[in-house]
Amino acid sequence: MFPDVRLRRLRKGKIRNLVCETTLSVNDLVQPIFVDEAIKSPVEISSMPGIYKFPLSEVAKEAKEISELGIPAVLLFGVPVFKDEYGCSSFGETDVVQEAIRRIKAELEDKLLVITDVCMCEYTSHGHCGIIDLETKDLMNDQTLEILKKIAVSHARAGADIVAPSGMIDGMVGAIRGALDLNGFNNVPIMSYAAKYCSSFYGPFRDAAQSCCSFGDRSTNQMDPANSNEAIREVALDVAEGADIIIVKPALTYLDIVYRVKTEFGIPTAAYNVSGEYSMLKAAAANGWLDEKKAIYEFLISIKRAGADVIITYFAKDAACILK
Repeated sequence: MFPDVRLRRLRKGKIRNLVCETTLSVNDLVQPIFVDEAIKSPVEISSMPGIYKFPLSEVAKEAKEISELGIPAVLLFGVPVFKDEYGCSSFGETDVVQEAIRRIKAELEDKLLVITDVCMCEYTSHGHCGIIDLETKDLMNDQTLEILKKIAVSHARAGADIVAPSGMIDGMVGAIRGALDLNGFNNVPIMSYAAKYCSSFYGPFRDAAQSCCSFGDRSTNQMDPANSNEAIREVALDVAEGADIIIVKPALTYLDIVYRVKTEFGIPTAAYNVSGEYSMLKAAAANGWLDEKKAIYEFLISIKRAGADVIITYFAKDAACILK
């Protein structure tokens, strides 16, 4: 006797597509861009094959190429020439990210959403995400909030569509929301890195952004990979403070967190498919160990299936071509 239920009946040709439960669209994707104030032409990042740092003179061109692929948004990271212990190159009106925003908007106007990273690690001489007490080596939380407010307002003033605080500083969303509203930017959303883990998968990014710590690590402000309930507490706090979109980072090793956050809060949820996840797939593909295009699709569809509405990924341009 054959079984009455034969699930293989639904796995052939167009029937398979008809009953597909999860779909991946180019509209789900955000492409990160590194903008380096010190370079004159694009420089490939050695630990991230296919990903480049761009000078200010080339950033609008890159953004236009991304937009023409149908990708709706970019996430900007700045690499300044000058760094100090207070990150003073992060909030000036003519600093690297602020100038990049203006150039992209001058070229594309509203054809592309510009999201900006609001953090201090790329701008501080010590590489930490805030102001450090040089005697105790502790991050000074509340003093850091004052700098983050300045950064967010300067990005909004330059034309950023969304600001994305990433330092996991307690109270950052509320502080930034207050500063934006006070300066007339009440319609600028906050995409908060609400559940950002202290992960080993950030190495290539830190190489690209020149943001490695000169001492210690970020374990006091980024989450323990062992914790799940803590992520829910972090998200709840950020939502209460006014976050419009929340980010779980990394993505692939924290799909359970993506699922829990989306299920429990129902808020627009982004997952950051980080640099180490990108680089390990690229390395395996370069060695012929897997099919790169199929693996990219599988990576991204798993993130979408877990509940992410938005996927920040270095594969965005590749994925846009695959989906077409």
